[in-house]
Amino acid sequence: MKGLSGLLALSAVLVISVPVLATEIHVMSGEAPKEVFALLTPRFEQQTGNKVKFTYAVITALREKVAAGEKADVLVMPVQVLDGLEKEGKVRADSRATFGIVGTSVIVKEGAPRPDISSKDKFRAAMLAARSVVHATPGKTPSGNHMGKVMEQLGITEAMEKKVIYDGGAQLVAAGQAEIGIYPTSEVAHVKGLTIVGMLPAGIDFNTVYGGAAVADSGAPDTAAAFVKFMAAPENRGAWKDAGFDPPGK
Repeated sequence: MKGLSGLLALSAVLVISVPVLATEIHVMSGEAPKEVFALLTPRFEQQTGNKVKFTYAVITALREKVAAGEKADVLVMPVQVLDGLEKEGKVRADSRATFGIVGTSVIVKEGAPRPDISSKDKFRAAMLAARSVVHATPGKTPSGNHMGKVMEQLGITEAMEKKVIYDGGAQLVAAGQAEIGIYPTSEVAHVKGLTIVGMLPAGIDFNTVYGGAAVADSGAPDTAAAFVKFMAAPENRGAWKDAGFDPPGK
């Protein structure tokens, strides 16, 4: 009996001392939440012992990756895109969460004159008066698609053709290489050297609702779902707000 007791005690020690293997998950996301994830992911990793790697790309590129079968555990995209993927059975409905709403801001270089964008007509005049304007490429991102439609709606597509720059992002404005930029607030809120003039005016304003979901065939379904839940937790709302995201129910 004494030998058996000793064996059982040794077995218990061995079981307790076996380390729990950390899981690494792959998150594919649009660019808008990048700053939030940079802040919150280390906390998630510390609390859970798991690791997270990211792939950031424009939404059209992410959709192409998913369609091509590229493996991921979590997708972070505009909710309407996730809705379609859920219908296709590619993400789990029970793992979804909405992270926040991001508007579209007009920016200039810090210290530069602020154009009047208080109405559609004023915004139109500001576009025509600008030497150069940078925004996302139509067909690549939701905000890029929207801006293409706005220029058409305002009847200035042709006039803006030689002024609009699609590559370089907000950094072009900070560097003085573009006079005006138009991007999701989350992508410009903390870029040094910029001033946010304001949001796109009523009638041409544009908001994107971002959410996340675990992929249906994830190899780490529990960790993937836990990541989404963590990012949407009330105690993390401040990080989203600081990055330019309004609460989902606003």
